[in-house]
Amino acid sequence: MKKILVTGATGQLGSELKVLSNNYSQFEWVFADRTQISLDNLSVLQSQLETINPDFILNCGAYTAVDKAETEQELADIVNHLAVSIIAQYAKDNSVKLIHISTDYVFDGTSSVALTEEATTQPINVYGVTKRAGELACLEVNPDTIIIRTSWVYSRFGNNFVKTMQRLLQERDSIGVVNDQVGSPTYAADLAQVMMDIITAQEWIPGIYNYSNEGEISWYEFVLAIQEIGGYTCEVNGIPSSAYPTPAKRPAFSLLDKTKIKRIYGVSVPEYKESLRKCLNDTIFVLPRP
Repeated sequence: MKKILVTGATGQLGSELKVLSNNYSQFEWVFADRTQISLDNLSVLQSQLETINPDFILNCGAYTAVDKAETEQELADIVNHLAVSIIAQYAKDNSVKLIHISTDYVFDGTSSVALTEEATTQPINVYGVTKRAGELACLEVNPDTIIIRTSWVYSRFGNNFVKTMQRLLQERDSIGVVNDQVGSPTYAADLAQVMMDIITAQEWIPGIYNYSNEGEISWYEFVLAIQEIGGYTCEVNGIPSSAYPTPAKRPAFSLLDKTKIKRIYGVSVPEYKESLRKCLNDTIFVLPRP
């Protein structure tokens, strides 16, 4: 029985993969938390991988605190770059198939058209710099790696933008949301399914792929969709990024072109509002309506 190792198992994507694993009993699954796979401790990572001895690695673990990364550059680089290099080398040396998750933050946000996998990368914050370094490490050390760039991830699990907005829409009379950053959200359950579609496909075709849900929206429009589906009455106002300064700059435009993953793996990409509705209508995890 082939063994799948999921790093970052308690995160949003790892948690969705855990739910999905019930549909893939032909595999043995190892969901590794930070103690089992220590991405921040390079001295033990190799031996941890050897102990688990997987056939597939789904590297969902990452340092994702975008603003905090500006002051924790070394830690962000260890987790997002140096640990990834070790994992990629292990995968190559042991003929392990590796899917590594990356981000739209490798781009500078100056494009006006959907970004393909070949678009020029130029990160504008530390998080993006370290994630791009991780990509390059994979491609250099182990060209057989599949890298999936994604954006604006949310899920039923953990803390994320959607849950925060649900809470604020219930607690406040009005909120301001940035309306000049454009992209598309990604429901982690959809991304988890795509990863399994790739693993179970007849052919493994390495390289970089983009994946997010369909739609070109701003964060403001995303919140309007949350409001609509949830039936909240809070007033939502669009504001410029300049009115909500953060330690790390965000790309103003990071819409991902999904043509490649659709063509090569036949992936069906749901429209963002369809996936958002699925997530919000999960009665186990949704917050009670006011």
